[in-house]
Amino acid sequence: MAVINRRYAQCVLVALVYAGAGAVMAQDMATVSPDTTKVLIDKADVRVLEVNVKPGEGIPMHSHPENVVYFVTGGKIKTTTSDGKVTETTRKPGEVLWSAPITHSNQNVGTTAEKVIVIELKPAK
Repeated sequence: MAVINRRYAQCVLVALVYAGAGAVMAQDMATVSPDTTKVLIDKADVRVLEVNVKPGEGIPMHSHPENVVYFVTGGKIKTTTSDGKVTETTRKPGEVLWSAPITHSNQNVGTTAEKVIVIELKPAK
């Protein structure tokens, strides 16, 4: 009986590790895409990122807390959320948007390089 319980516990642990692996791998934008993302400021309550994505380039699945995005240049972006929903949007230079916490990937599907500033609002601890 103890062998069965130990084997069951091992299976549950392995399942939990695999279930959490996607969330762990989809976390920090600067880590998953260091070629496109530069951390400008990282403080206890805010982080500011500069993101430069060439046409055809993408940023793998990553997560943000609440954030504000300022589009320095415009462009056409394909976004895929963690639940598989895909949207394409065209942004104009100077456009600003606010987002609730999100996990997603992005791809520049336009013909010009895109530059954005992302201001992440870190949750209070």
